[in-house]
Amino acid sequence: MPNITTITDFSAPELDIYARYTESQLLHFYEPYGGIFIAESPKVILRALDAGCRPISLLAEPKQLSGSGQEVLARCGSIPVFTAGSPILAKLTGFSLTRGMLCAMHRPPLRPVKDLCGCARRIAVLENVMNPTNVGAIIRSAAALGMDAVLLTPGCSDPLYRRAIRVSMGTVFQIPWTFLNDESLPALGFKTAAMALDDKSISIDDPILAAQEKLAVFLGSEGDGLATSTIAACDYTVRIPMFHGVDSLNVAAASAVAFWLLRLRP
Repeated sequence: MPNITTITDFSAPELDIYARYTESQLLHFYEPYGGIFIAESPKVILRALDAGCRPISLLAEPKQLSGSGQEVLARCGSIPVFTAGSPILAKLTGFSLTRGMLCAMHRPPLRPVKDLCGCARRIAVLENVMNPTNVGAIIRSAAALGMDAVLLTPGCSDPLYRRAIRVSMGTVFQIPWTFLNDESLPALGFKTAAMALDDKSISIDDPILAAQEKLAVFLGSEGDGLATSTIAACDYTVRIPMFHGVDSLNVAAASAVAFWLLRLRP
């Protein structure tokens, strides 16, 4: 049975993780035993539970307790559940709970790159993509359009930041991802393709790309793109043909085009 508490004290320390902690503080919560993250909406929370994430507490509008949040409550056991009316929750969190429910959860341990890439044939690699909206959108496209895993350099925004989770619609729990350090993708059998505007680049629909048995697609930051050294180290430099004088797409939009065209065909 859920342990439901109606909020009357805004300063209750149990609510700090929802109202007063930054993303960085959540990331380092419980150190050295791992941080926590906040999942928003019953659908996203259920996807996190399906992925094995462990809940800590819930914050919800009353209507969620008898509505679409019932399955969440049933699966979360006896964890604390905090509730209050919409105006009070908006005052507490600083924003309207448009999706009605938040869940604080333990961060799962990161998997080794080699583990993720062992059976993968198509992976996306994000280099210094710092906008959590773009990270979430890219991960959603990767999950939907045929990528097997996503790797991120340490300079990327964390996929478990609340906004990234929300934009991804919970697909951060459906496709494997981890942070890339010094691992060599060619050593793991991958050909590498850098998405970049370059005179030597080949078109994204070049058959040589789709024909690769294992391919890693590199995407760079919103402003600067991929580092020159990264482009030089890749087997291919790839561009999406543009029209009407447009020189480039937002990295999230470009990722969707690239993933669809470079997916493995039956």
